[in-house]
Amino acid sequence: MAVGQGHLGNLGLREKAQAMKKIYDLSGLEWRLAGFAPFTWCSIPAEGIGAAPSAEIPAIPAPVPGSVQMALRQVGLLPDWNVGLQARECEWVEHRHWVYEAALPDEWVQGGAAVRLRCLGLDGFGLIRLNGKEVGRFANAFVPHVFDLTPGLAATGNLLQIIFEFSPRWLGCGYTSKITEWKPRFNYTWDWVPRLVQIGIWDAIALEVTDGVELEGLVCTTDASRTPPAGILHVKGCGRGDVAAVYVSLTGGETIVREERVFAGDFVAGLTWTGLPVDLWWPHTHGPQPLYRLTCRLLDAQGNVVDEEVRQVGFRHIAWEPCEGAPRGADPWLCVVNGQRVFLQGVNWTPIRSNFADVTDQDVRQRLELYKDLGCNILRVWGGAVLERSNFYRACDELGILVWQEFPLSSSGLENWPPEDPTAIREMAAIAASYIQRRQHHACLAVWCGGNELQGGLDGSKTGGGKPVDATHPMIAQLKRVVEECDGGRRFLPTSSSGPRFVASEADYGKGLHWDVHGPWKAEGPLDPYWARYWRGDDALLRSETGSPGASPADLIRQYAGECEVMPASIANPLWRRTSWWIEWDRFIAERGREPATLDEYVAWSQGRQADALAIAVGAVKDRFPRAGGVILWMGHDCFPCTANTSIVDFHGRPKPAALAVGEIFNRPTADQ
Repeated sequence: MAVGQGHLGNLGLREKAQAMKKIYDLSGLEWRLAGFAPFTWCSIPAEGIGAAPSAEIPAIPAPVPGSVQMALRQVGLLPDWNVGLQARECEWVEHRHWVYEAALPDEWVQGGAAVRLRCLGLDGFGLIRLNGKEVGRFANAFVPHVFDLTPGLAATGNLLQIIFEFSPRWLGCGYTSKITEWKPRFNYTWDWVPRLVQIGIWDAIALEVTDGVELEGLVCTTDASRTPPAGILHVKGCGRGDVAAVYVSLTGGETIVREERVFAGDFVAGLTWTGLPVDLWWPHTHGPQPLYRLTCRLLDAQGNVVDEEVRQVGFRHIAWEPCEGAPRGADPWLCVVNGQRVFLQGVNWTPIRSNFADVTDQDVRQRLELYKDLGCNILRVWGGAVLERSNFYRACDELGILVWQEFPLSSSGLENWPPEDPTAIREMAAIAASYIQRRQHHACLAVWCGGNELQGGLDGSKTGGGKPVDATHPMIAQLKRVVEECDGGRRFLPTSSSGPRFVASEADYGKGLHWDVHGPWKAEGPLDPYWARYWRGDDALLRSETGSPGASPADLIRQYAGECEVMPASIANPLWRRTSWWIEWDRFIAERGREPATLDEYVAWSQGRQADALAIAVGAVKDRFPRAGGVILWMGHDCFPCTANTSIVDFHGRPKPAALAVGEIFNRPTADQ
């Protein structure tokens, strides 16, 4: 039965909340944290970590979600790793085992129902204990972990412990093919952040209490037709236990767009609605972002609601067409949304903090709103980090910002070839399937990508760089299959950049080799004529990474200098050496014929140079649209108070002059708007 408009009682539903699966948010419990020499936590007494004489770091309060590092810092046991060289003083945390502990309220777990612990993000490797007994282990920061607590529950006084053992020693730059432990890599040192190997509970954690009747594996995808504008929705799932039917409704505000009741067995195959009278979702540069509420309710034989899942959805159609004048056979890089060509303009998104477990929804929203104000309509979520929490994607839906989501693979510098062993391929495929199941319903999601800068040599070797991998690589081929099977309506890219060449060389302009390319990230000489000439001749179809360094504001540099001197702004200064790739001290001297007199003089020069360089690059690419499909800057914001970096937004979330210069160009309409 389908209904155009009405109220949620039309299909004879009977609300019975007491029969539904109950979900308890564990973040509000009184969590404590203690540190131990390896494995000495095995002797924790029944009373818990507060009574453990073996604890090297006695029990302290621990916000959840949150990192071990921040909990220690808040009680004065760890310095601020953002200041000076103090990150080095924090590395001892990696050499301890850490125990999170909380008492479960008796009323939550009584009644004989099944009780599960669901952890959406555990950053590290370890185990779960209930009342002193192990109930399961975890070893992957990228996927949720679920543990059955039922067998170990006591009538009262249940004590839950999450124990983090050692993290991998090194996952940073080096050899991509050897990286087969699944934890965010940027924490181990990158060109924009020092080492801070986060440990902790980084996403939501909940207790699920169920009588075994529940909705599982909900999958939802949307699409749209443009003439006439209409929505397409496909949804499916599995009802477990003694269930009779599933009620599905799509609402916009208080209005029901459509509702239907189907047999539970039929819902496994899925329900498809076409011709839905909805307003289309647009990137914010091209129109509004209407969103709808999809509700799926599991019903028993009497029509009582026994479980419910809700998704926020929008309706749009994304297609990809060849750029005008593109080489024959080149990948299509014109993004067409609801029939309109969209110039993709944005930034590469990295975690807001190295201790991303402690980032708030407000932190995320502030930066996303800034990027919208700057005219960004796409963010590339970089593969060396993590799947952002659900609030990021909901906000991108609401703000009209497309998302290019990478799976957690990245180049390493010395060798950039993805792993080929069957175990690593199987584990990465499971990560990809998890990413898709959790995020595919979002209107903002435009692209899945195998990872960042995965490549081999131009000579066909697995070492070196210059030639991006393609779907002939066994891991990339498997990721491609996962996307096709789980989310076939979305584009999959083997890596970024992709195509015949990793970077675009002036010597190769006009040869049809530059499809999606990365670089350059730094003007090695004067902007005029060298940098300007490079961009005037550009023939790339897409620039998914390019940038130019600029210093952070002088007040921020002074605030986080600690005991270090703020000058000179050269590699001789340990403060600046932390992110040494982006020092341009010698360029200042070459232009001015002398060293800068003050930090403020150097910062003004550096920020002005960055603004000019990016304005030249972005303006040149946008002026070529539709011969070029877009430009995505490396990078958006700092997660560490770098003295200088390619970011256009500083550590405090403030736009640098480069952001404002780029924003003027981003906010300028293209010729066909």
